[in-house]
Amino acid sequence: MRTVQGAALDGLRARVRALAARRRPERAGRSPRSGAPLADRGPAVPGLGAESPGRRTSVKQSLRYAAPAPAPAAETAARAALAGFGVLLRALVRPRPGEVRTSAAALRALRARRGDAPALVRTRSGRTVLVLLDPQDLRRFYAEPVSVLAAAPPDKCRGLNPGEPDDSGCSRGEPGAERREVSAEVLATGRPVHPSCGPFLAALAEEARHLTSSAPATGTSTRTGASTRTGPVTLDLARARYAVHRAARRIVLGDAAAADEQLSGWLTQLRAEGRGTRGGRVRAARSVHDKARARIEEYASRAGGDTLVGRAARLADPTGTLDPVGQAQHWLLAMDAVPDTLLRTLLLLGAHPAEQDLAVAEAAAEVAAGAERGELPRLRACVRESLRLYPVVPDLIRVTRAETEWRGVRYPAGTSVLVPAAFHQRDPERVPAAHVFVPGRWKNPGADQDIRMAPFSHGGGRCPGDQLGLMATAALCAEVLRGHRVTGTRPVLDPVGPLPATLDPQGIRLTLTRR
Repeated sequence: MRTVQGAALDGLRARVRALAARRRPERAGRSPRSGAPLADRGPAVPGLGAESPGRRTSVKQSLRYAAPAPAPAAETAARAALAGFGVLLRALVRPRPGEVRTSAAALRALRARRGDAPALVRTRSGRTVLVLLDPQDLRRFYAEPVSVLAAAPPDKCRGLNPGEPDDSGCSRGEPGAERREVSAEVLATGRPVHPSCGPFLAALAEEARHLTSSAPATGTSTRTGASTRTGPVTLDLARARYAVHRAARRIVLGDAAAADEQLSGWLTQLRAEGRGTRGGRVRAARSVHDKARARIEEYASRAGGDTLVGRAARLADPTGTLDPVGQAQHWLLAMDAVPDTLLRTLLLLGAHPAEQDLAVAEAAAEVAAGAERGELPRLRACVRESLRLYPVVPDLIRVTRAETEWRGVRYPAGTSVLVPAAFHQRDPERVPAAHVFVPGRWKNPGADQDIRMAPFSHGGGRCPGDQLGLMATAALCAEVLRGHRVTGTRPVLDPVGPLPATLDPQGIRLTLTRR
């Protein structure tokens, strides 16, 4: 049976043969303003549009003409290029289970051939992206201002506000100084312990009981957190999401929103709709958006000063650029990453008993920590290591707003620049023990500034709520480990060998046994 990929490759082969048969000379093009060569939009694979360092080819000409070669040689080169091209394409789309290792190998091969220079390639969808393969280029990527490299809105923001992109707090533009300052103050950016740590930890502790209770993950229970049996409990993604969503609504909107699963359903529906809706779907999405916004406004009017929306309202900037309700939508959806990370972290601790014992000791000591509650440095290191191995966003993409030059090659405005963060964080050529769970690496001075590691990005694009997210995830891990031990896991991980390239949270099952 022929596959779609097979048909696509046949089409590419036919196109290469036709281009080679034309045997037209390649035309060279130079920048009228500088000596830097113009970028070639062809795939960065030897034999199929790759450019040598000294070659200067214009974008349009590289697409129209192929290098002259005798027909038999062109046929052989085309077949070899297409075989490698298919692998590289898989490296530039969202990886599926089983493809990440192949993609990483292809990126390493590409880096070896190009000497660490950025590679311009095409994805399966036809999109052209500039892939950064050298840590020095990563440093520039993170340091460039939004006026040069604009960050596209993350998937979690799509569809929040159809037709009104700025209202959701996910605008492509650079927010004003006042808005950045207020948002940073609300989220306590850069501070390990949030000023509202007490109420937040109390909410997390109460909702964490749903993680270890034998009661159903959804629906109404007779008593919050009450366990009806003393035997092992299975923790899966549905249970983790239920507990985390309740805690997130309490942290963002207040205790009154704890049981409002309908609100979370609306936001999830809006994100799934995306920005590409048309016609009736746009009207339906706008209706859902209006209902979600009205519900959040109702909670915000009664929210205490310790909630995020309450702090945002109290610290609202005079310019009015920070919309507390729109930001509340964004914060609630940002917390969607916590259940996946929580499960992966506990799975890794279950596979590494020595690390689990150290985390349990810290969780037990934290109860008497007093004013220092919420720091949990060892558990935070475990969470960071989990995010290094399995990042929430495996690929970072930004778009140039003006013509830019990378390694002596000029690229036009609108070029997509991609950092394969998952590849760099697990690159065995440059990261020690790249495929092994080593939380201790995060205790080293300067580990958070290591440009190769970007669980929360760097520079101006760094997640402003990184410390709050770490605090919440580490606190939930501590609540689970104080009373239970992870004694069985699915999938089973090798504690000494390389860890799998992907861990689908849908397939994770943890067996918790009471201490």
